[in-house]
Amino acid sequence: MYDINKLVRPNILSLKPYSSARDEFQGDEGIFLDANENPFGTLNRYPDPYQKRLKQRLSEIKSVPIENIFLGNGSDEIIDLCFRIFCEPGKDKALIFTPTYGMYEVSAAINDIELIKLPLDKNFQIDTTDLQALNDEHLKLVFICSPNNPTGNSIKAVEHIVSNFKGIVVVDEAYIDFSTDASLRLEINKYSNLIVIQTLSKAWGMASLRIGMAFSNVEIMKFLNKVKPPYNISLQNYSTTLANLSENIFEQQKSAILSERERVITALKSLSIVTKIYPTQANFILVKTFNADFVYDQLIQQGIVIRNRNNIVENCFRITVGSASENDALINALQNIIL
Repeated sequence: MYDINKLVRPNILSLKPYSSARDEFQGDEGIFLDANENPFGTLNRYPDPYQKRLKQRLSEIKSVPIENIFLGNGSDEIIDLCFRIFCEPGKDKALIFTPTYGMYEVSAAINDIELIKLPLDKNFQIDTTDLQALNDEHLKLVFICSPNNPTGNSIKAVEHIVSNFKGIVVVDEAYIDFSTDASLRLEINKYSNLIVIQTLSKAWGMASLRIGMAFSNVEIMKFLNKVKPPYNISLQNYSTTLANLSENIFEQQKSAILSERERVITALKSLSIVTKIYPTQANFILVKTFNADFVYDQLIQQGIVIRNRNNIVENCFRITVGSASENDALINALQNIIL
């Protein structure tokens, strides 16, 4: 196992975390005069800072022990915490494989961390013959999004990177529920430098509740809990998420999205404006055309909003798989665009 103390920022190692009122007393009943809360109403109490009931339910669903689960205010908070725990501003570096999710770069910039960008190959895979950057003594973090956003494909070399890098590897599995590949969350004790991120925003349909999940070993969990804000998830989001974790509804909606994904792909193949449809393991499709800007503008005029990715992947746009009626409207609109 890696010595986690050599990877964590020195000031974080010595940090004395804030102790909230709910850290010091965790009972559910009593006369609470300890947290300076308003005594009136139903929204007056601070939530459980460690979301124990929600973690217990997620532990059952994900087959991961509760002590190996961290919950963030969206995956973006977890990404930011990784920079703050492992990278010293102005000194350390992180690495991404582009094109990929834009928040890695934004969070690196916010934390004053130099970001190394290695391009994916023509198939949007990692070139494992060109990984000298992993030997940089100041490189502390590697982020890999798989299935990748915006390309949609699974990254094949993830475990190769985890096995050959001496720092922390964060595998962002936001779209794993739509993939035929297995999640790496069950490998967190095999790889002591692995953090796996998932979300309830995509397949679970709870984007408005902002619940991100991190799975890792207990040593890394200790530091995530040490650095996080004391009440990072609101009681309403916590309670609403817990009430809506229905595996039956999840499976029904996921099945419907996957079926619609294949139907949309079939329709796209017949369009003259489409030059390529990239393989996808997500709930979106990356499509290449002759003029992505024009297609985007034409759809906007009809009230249909897709994501123009021309600035990231030339002449490509990204379509999120919607409901059957939404997809019908999209297909009909695309059929009437002439380039």
